Amino acid sequence: MRHHNGLKTTLLFGAMWALMLGIGALVANGTGRSAFIWVFAVIGLATTFYGYWNSDKLAIRAMRARPVSEAEAPGYHAIVRELATAARQPMPRLYIAPTAQPNAFATGRNPRNAAVCCTEGILQMLEPRELRGVLGHELMHVYNRDILTSSVAAAFAGVITSVAQFMLFFGGRDRNANPLALLATALLAPIAASLIQLAISRTREYDADEDGAQLTGDPLALASALRKIEAGTSARPLQPTQRLENVSHMMIANPFRGGGAARMFATHPPMAERIARLERLAGY
Repeated sequence: MRHHNGLKTTLLFGAMWALMLGIGALVANGTGRSAFIWVFAVIGLATTFYGYWNSDKLAIRAMRARPVSEAEAPGYHAIVRELATAARQPMPRLYIAPTAQPNAFATGRNPRNAAVCCTEGILQMLEPRELRGVLGHELMHVYNRDILTSSVAAAFAGVITSVAQFMLFFGGRDRNANPLALLATALLAPIAASLIQLAISRTREYDADEDGAQLTGDPLALASALRKIEAGTSARPLQPTQRLENVSHMMIANPFRGGGAARMFATHPPMAERIARLERLAGY
């Protein structure tokens, strides 16, 4: 069962682009200048390119992970090599993060520069079949170029936020401008951009679940792993620091304690829905 996640991602990007154009038109109308929009866009693209190009190094450093040899973790290496070979992709670099929370992520601007990282907790908690399901999911993030997708979404959101703030501080100089409209746009536009960015992130998680299950041929293995990971991350939540928040969207499960209003701004879709989709994919 396919859920047209690629189409959903395209539509979400279209909504974000329309939002940015609308704000840009308001800024140009309120200030009489459009050059500032391009300044913010260039800054946003430059910082995004740096983050995208160095995504593997930044994420590994944030998790304080270390490279792991085949002699140290033969099972880990064997599973990744099998899946990479099945996908006709190069073998990524493998890392282990020194934390008891069960989690994992993959990063890198392309398959040749990919890195996969598992925490000590997930390697101890999961059975080999379940770990294979998780690693299939993570590899598909790289093969689907989700690092590029998330980087572009972050750039859009950053530019929209910067332009909206600029409009609030400088747009009021136009006597014809409606101050309430300026204030509402400056406050609501960044929220709208963030929600669209988060929706893109959630959609890519669904896609990695489905494509990873197709790669492994075992959607129930990933479903079983997600149940254990959900319980493990809830029991051992990480403390949200800026270092970890920058990479939390890459992980297979939200590493922080979430609930209530925080779920609205979660980078991951509800675990129960992900498991239900995988079970439907398996014919349950």
